[in-house]
This record gives sequence, C-alpha cells and structure tokens, in this order.
Amino acid sequence: MSFKAIVRELTKEIRDGIGSISRRRGGGEDGKSSARCYRRGKSHIAPDCSSSTSSSLTAFVTIQEQQLSRWANLPPELLLDIIHRVEASETAWPARKDVVACASVCRSWRDITKEIVKTPEQCGSLTFPISLKQPGPRDAPIQCFIKRERATSTYHLYLGLSPALSADTSKLLLAAKKIRRATSTEFVISLVQDDYSRASNSYVGKLRSNFLGTKFSVYDSQPPHDLSIQSNSRSHRRIRPKQVSPKVPAVGNYNVATISYELNVLRTRGPRRMQCTMHSIPISAIQEGGTAPTPMEFKNHHDEQCSLFSISKGKKPLVEFSSTSLAETLESTPNTRDSLVLKNKAPRWHEQLQCWCLNFKGRVTVASVKNFQLVAAAEPHQNVSVAEQEKVILQFGKIGKDIFTMDYRYPLSAFQAFALCLSSFDTKPACE
Repeated sequence: MSFKAIVRELTKEIRDGIGSISRRRGGGEDGKSSARCYRRGKSHIAPDCSSSTSSSLTAFVTIQEQQLSRWANLPPELLLDIIHRVEASETAWPARKDVVACASVCRSWRDITKEIVKTPEQCGSLTFPISLKQPGPRDAPIQCFIKRERATSTYHLYLGLSPALSADTSKLLLAAKKIRRATSTEFVISLVQDDYSRASNSYVGKLRSNFLGTKFSVYDSQPPHDLSIQSNSRSHRRIRPKQVSPKVPAVGNYNVATISYELNVLRTRGPRRMQCTMHSIPISAIQEGGTAPTPMEFKNHHDEQCSLFSISKGKKPLVEFSSTSLAETLESTPNTRDSLVLKNKAPRWHEQLQCWCLNFKGRVTVASVKNFQLVAAAEPHQNVSVAEQEKVILQFGKIGKDIFTMDYRYPLSAFQAFALCLSSFDTKPACE
C-alpha cells in the first residue's frame, strides 16, 4: 500500500470515529428517546430528558478526547515525517486540502503543520487563509482569474489559469461585493462568497472610492506591522478608556494602500494612468536583501483592544476614539519611511493594429481599458536595480465576457492585488 493510501485511510478512520460518536450521542440506544426530547416545544421543560442529554454530552466529550488522544500522542518524529510527505506530494489544489486536513486533526498536528508549510514567498503555494495576506513568490507569479457577476455586483477571485483550463479544480480565494453609496463606492472583501458582513470572521478588508472614482483607499481588517498606519475613521470624539463598551464589535480598517487615477481632461486616447502607494510595504522590500512584511496569523481585535485600553487607567490622557473602528493605537507617529509606489507600465502604439499594446505573455486576449501592468516606480536615490523596476509585479486583463486574469508576485499579497484590480471595475468617466 502506498504512503498516500495510508494517509487517506488514517483520515477516513478519524472521520468515521467522530461520526459514530455523534450518532451515538444523538440516538441513544434505540434512537427514539432523544427524538422525543427534541420534538417538544421550546417552552416545555422535561427534567428527565435534560439529565440524559447532559450525561450523553459528557460521554461524547470524553469519548472524543480518547479518540483524538491516539492521534495526538503519535511520536513527533513519525508525525513530522508523515506531514512532510503529505505537504511535498500535494502541491496544488484540490489535492492540497489534505494538508489543511492534517492541521485540523488536533493541536499537535496543527502546530507541526504550520511549521512545515512555508509562506507563498518561499514555496509559491497558497495553503491557509493567512496565505492571502502574505507576499507572493519572487521568481514566478501566482496566476489567478476573476469572475464578475453583474446581476449581484460580486467579484470572485479563483486560483487557476482560467475557468476553461482549471474547470472544477479552481479554488475560491476571495470574494467582493460592490456597494454604491451617495458619495462613494465600496467593495467589501470576504473569504467566502455568501457573507459580506464586517462583523463576520470572514471579513478581510474593503476598497473605497471618492465621488469621481479617481482615488481609492484599500483598508485591511488586520493591523499592519507598522503601527504608524492609522485605522480608518469618519468621525472622532474624545472619550476616556472606561467609556468603551466591551460589547462593541471590533473591526479594524487600516489604510494600507492608496490608488490614484490620472484625470484625462483633454480626452486623449489611450489606457488609464494609475499610481498605487503601498503604505504597508517599504521601498526596501524590493531593494537587494530586503523583505516585505509577512503576517503569520490573524490577530484577535477584541483581545487587542482589551489590552490597549487596560493600560490606560488612572490619570492617563484621553484617547482618540473612532466611531467606525476601535482598533487604533494610543499614539500616532508620522510615517517617515519611504513606501513602495507602483505605476502602470507604459504601453506602446502598434501601427499595424492601430491600438495600444502591452506584452501580457498570452494571459490577456481581449482589448480593454481595464487592462494594466504595474511596475515599481523608484527614485535614483532609493537604490533599486533596473531589473527590479522593469519586473511586472501585478498584471490584470480581460480574456472573455466578465472573465479577467490576475497574476501577482512579491511583494504584493493576494488580498492587496485583488483590491488593486477591483479599482479598475469602478466607473471613471473623468479618466477615460
């Protein structure tokens, strides 16, 4: 029996064991007594049934702990070898879900899996949700595509070459919903395609435009490494720390990027001109030996705020409170370091085709004003090599009706690249 078959048998045995425990909990001896208990109304109290339910719940937890302890107590050397082989053999989705399954067995399996699985920059693969917030690989871009649903104003980011080539193997990475407001447009970005609530754990950030659609701001739900990047706020008022209610949902909106489209006052023909300032990525990330910020886990906003306000007791000065976000630092310092700036690569005019052209290397097949390629815009004193300045960090283009490709690489993450591409979908009459 091959090693892959052994791993599948182990996974199946775990699932069957937990499933049998669940059936034992719900059915009792003949499966009728518990059914009678749950069939009654909510206002009815049955003392005889509650005691049996409590005892069965205790038994279920005990049996489940015993069942999982066998897997948790595996020798570390054997467990390390097993997960190493699974991670090395399953390099692409949907087979890579076996790696995620290993991290779901128990805490010891999860800790070892997190140690083995590398970041996208190191291995070029997306495994866990946090991978969407980590920089892409340096050598080759991660190829994705975006599907636009006009009826629902939603946009879905998939991992794969295209819908035709990927078929059922496409992996949904992120989803966004377009919300039009009186003075702006927002794209709410989520990990799932059916929940766009900011109070949900699936919320990862948003993109907001100004009235003309010429300037966009990218907000991340997670605090960046640089604490000088402030959280989004509409109205501020000064309150004391004890006035903050712990029941208020804590959702951060940290401005990590700004996108500006150049106004086309003379209505000249040509592609849109855009510039992106990545506040959370320093210019040193693309310098020789530089690194980009790489979060390793999602932070708990509620715990952050509790610790934030607990240290501000006594006769401390008032703190700044935002009506839209509680996740702000006590003190703000000006951002003095240089941020990475991206600009769209200038196209060339093709005399025979009579159109503007860019080399997308076969990834874009339909001419559109939305198509673009982003490269680094560096000053001479910033010591960025010419090769790095010519390297395409993000490219986006149309391949069919409501189908677009998105290829990104270091130092951008999937979330940042998706947000930049979403800005191209908004109406910009002043830029065309």
